[in-house]
Parts: sequence; structure tokens; C-alpha cells
Amino acid sequence: MTRVLGIDPGLTRCGVGVVDVAANRTATLVHVDVVGSPADADPGVRLATIARGIRAVLDEYQPDAVAVERVFAQHNVASVMGTAQASGVALMLAAERGIATATHTPSEVKAAITGYGSADKAQVQHMVARVLRLAELPRPADAADALAIALCQAWRGGPGAAAPSGAQTPAQKAWADAERRSRVARTYVRPRG
Repeated sequence: MTRVLGIDPGLTRCGVGVVDVAANRTATLVHVDVVGSPADADPGVRLATIARGIRAVLDEYQPDAVAVERVFAQHNVASVMGTAQASGVALMLAAERGIATATHTPSEVKAAITGYGSADKAQVQHMVARVLRLAELPRPADAADALAIALCQAWRGGPGAAAPSGAQTPAQKAWADAERRSRVARTYVRPRG
């Protein structure tokens, strides 16, 4: 049995979902919640609030792995910054405890849960409820997304394991290529003068 904490990062609403997944891919809901912070608070205070909530879940449920939704692209810069900051907090808290971490794009998560990378939120909620044998849909959507992220991680390679290069989805390949290009660009320093 593998226990995975999935996190749908955000400053206003940060979804957290814990699932236990057996080797045969059957899954059981352990915990789901949304950690919130007031939109009018200082960004540091908001991040501290999110950190407290994630820390409490890590301490109580002791997952084997933590999976966080990766911000791939978004038009609202303020929103993407808050999401990225919350992601960083989640990854740091897991790393401090020596817990394996992974990130997945929204399309990877949707494809893992529904079989379709462009599924809408309602489809994700329905499939999460079905997989976890829940009587009701997990709400709000942030909670369902956190559970979907946890299930994606458990099904796509276990705790912190990267999929073999031949088994990567197109989105994973594109992300890996972009990261590789970024590393190469950072290592080249143009001489002055």
C-alpha cells in the first residue's frame, strides 16, 4: 500500500488529498480538505497559513510521496505567482521530511484519471468519486483536483519515481525538454566586453 498526498496549490484555496493505493491500483480515500488563506492578508502571512495546513497533513498522515500540480501556463500573472509560491512551500515541506516529491501538469492528471487530457473539472470530480467509491462528489473542485493529483502519482510510477523516458506522455516530454534547454542556457555565460 502506498500513501500519496496530492496538492492542488493556491494561495486562496490549496487542495490537499491523501489516498492509499494498492498494487492492483485500487484506491481508498484517507483525507481531503482545502487549506485557505484570506485574500487581503500579506503574501507572507498567506504562505505561512498554507504551510501550517500542509505541515499538519504531513504530520498526521505521513505520506510516502507528495505530488503537486505543476503550473504549466496561465494568463493571469498574479495568480500564477501565488500558485508557484504555494507549490514551492509544499515541495519544500516534503523535502524537509525526506518524502519523495513529483509534479504533474493538469493535462497529465486529467489523462491519468479520465483518459482524456482535456477533461473538464466535472469529469475529473466524477472519476475521482468513482475510483474512490465515494457516495458524493468531492467538493470543492480544489479538493477533487488534489485527490486526482495523488491518484495520478500513484498510478504513473509510484512515490517520486519518474516514468521511464519511453513511457513519458507528450506533456512530460515537452516539460523535460524545456527544463533541459533551461539548464543549458543557464550554464552558458556570455563574456562581458
